[in-house]
Amino acid sequence: MTVLNNEPGVTNDSAATTGARHREYDAGGRQAIANRLLKGSSARSYDPVVELDWDAPLADGKYFLPPKVLSLYGTDLWRSMPIAQRIELSRQEMANVLSVGIWFENLLNRALLIRLMSADPAATTSHYELTEMGDECRHMTMFGKVIERTGARPYMMRPWERAVMHLLPVAMRGTLLWVVTLVGEELFDALQREMRDDPDLQPIVARLMQIHVTEEARHIGFARDGVMRRTAIRSRWETLVAANLHGLGGPIFRRLFTNPQMYKRAGLADPRAVARIARQNPSFREVRVRAFAPLSAFLRQAGLMGPVGGYLWRRAGFLP
Repeated sequence: MTVLNNEPGVTNDSAATTGARHREYDAGGRQAIANRLLKGSSARSYDPVVELDWDAPLADGKYFLPPKVLSLYGTDLWRSMPIAQRIELSRQEMANVLSVGIWFENLLNRALLIRLMSADPAATTSHYELTEMGDECRHMTMFGKVIERTGARPYMMRPWERAVMHLLPVAMRGTLLWVVTLVGEELFDALQREMRDDPDLQPIVARLMQIHVTEEARHIGFARDGVMRRTAIRSRWETLVAANLHGLGGPIFRRLFTNPQMYKRAGLADPRAVARIARQNPSFREVRVRAFAPLSAFLRQAGLMGPVGGYLWRRAGFLP
């Protein structure tokens, strides 16, 4: 018996082709990638409770983030700061970045859990998503313990930010899920690769970055593969949404990376004015451009750098 497709404008042939594409997406290369990543996870995963030396003393005179990536580096204000205050600023910026990382990895886990409610629990992709969530839980533990061990305090979300974080996972579907994942992971990954071997870095922070880069490489590979495998089946609407909504990350991260509370805790007067100095700092703009460069190139390759998305990233200083 031939079953007719009742959707307007869709022929039986095109419906069959679309169905075949979906089957290929779900059962073909995507499953193979997930299987390879599962094997990689079993071979190279880290428990931060035992991998980091929590009893080792902090190194005198070492920074918690390298000076060259700090938001005030190169400004007149930076040049006027004593070394001890510069190091304290690095501690606060590190704690802020790790706090943002905790928020985002919580967001990603929530989105993946919602996705798994309707996914095949026997599929290899589901098994890898569960493995990734386990990685992210360990990362959140590691970030929180490093904040505590370095004598800093976490930076908390405001009520409206928590409300957004509760609602956003519901909207993270299809291509948008993987693009949002990449926005949250690749900005940090690019800088961590640059910073992890810096001789001025505290050893405990360097080790955190080494672990995080190793495990995030698998997550980034899975998300990039998810984006590319949807290219043949995503609708124009899905493409339009995914190619432009990610641009909201530009102003959000620009504000988060120059949180006035960091400057207040570092003992700087008029934290809001200091945040404005940081946002206009050419050196810090170069840091943002370097952080976004790998993801920007990938989004263009995937046809997902829309005009609104590109405008928002450029206006926030992440594109030249």
